[in-house]
Amino acid sequence: MKHRILVTTVMLVTAIAAAASAEEPGYHERVFPLADGLKMPYAISIPKGDSSTPRPLVLALHPGGERPSFYGSWFAKVVVMPALTELQPIVVAPDCPTKSWAEPGADQAVSALLEMVMKDHRVDRRRILVTGFSMGGRGTWYFTSKHPDLFTAAIPMAASTRELSQETLAKMPTYIVHSRKDQVVPFEPAEENAKALAGLGRVVKFDAVDDLGHYQMAGYVPALKRGVAWVLERWASQR
Repeated sequence: MKHRILVTTVMLVTAIAAAASAEEPGYHERVFPLADGLKMPYAISIPKGDSSTPRPLVLALHPGGERPSFYGSWFAKVVVMPALTELQPIVVAPDCPTKSWAEPGADQAVSALLEMVMKDHRVDRRRILVTGFSMGGRGTWYFTSKHPDLFTAAIPMAASTRELSQETLAKMPTYIVHSRKDQVVPFEPAEENAKALAGLGRVVKFDAVDDLGHYQMAGYVPALKRGVAWVLERWASQR
């Protein structure tokens, strides 16, 4: 009996320590449990400062291609976080658990992850941004079309909307970034889509980058930084 009590106490102390560490500022790579014993690696960045102050939340969606474990973390570090210095948000960067982000399985997994993050941390619900590149950019369009009441801004980069209905898109401020030299996702349809959304009265801005190929993701950091500044202005005007 004493041994069982000791084991239980150790487990409880370990759980409390793990919960406390989850609240510590810094950059953490973790695993989120899914159904059927599956797991979704993700990274979370928690800014320093007063933890009682609600923070903006940024969901970062990685592109396709080869996907080593914690690919979302790599994408966040290289492309997303360098553009967020002015925002100082909580950043969540999962690995896609399905073939693409634009699938119900990915939607359910990411929604559950965000629900946990918003439960564990003080998030400013008026400032929740989703951004992604290529497959992640399409995921950005997809998630905002499915959850217009959750996300309050979006920055899709080098992304196609494909079969998504324009009626469901850009119901929140949306900053679209696309390169004229993108050799994978054509520039013209992206530009036409932005014009069509503006014609529907959506709050959109199209940032045409001149000299980046599709695989030069790191080169998108300045455009993403411009997008974040634009989003901050939109959020301020809505307060």
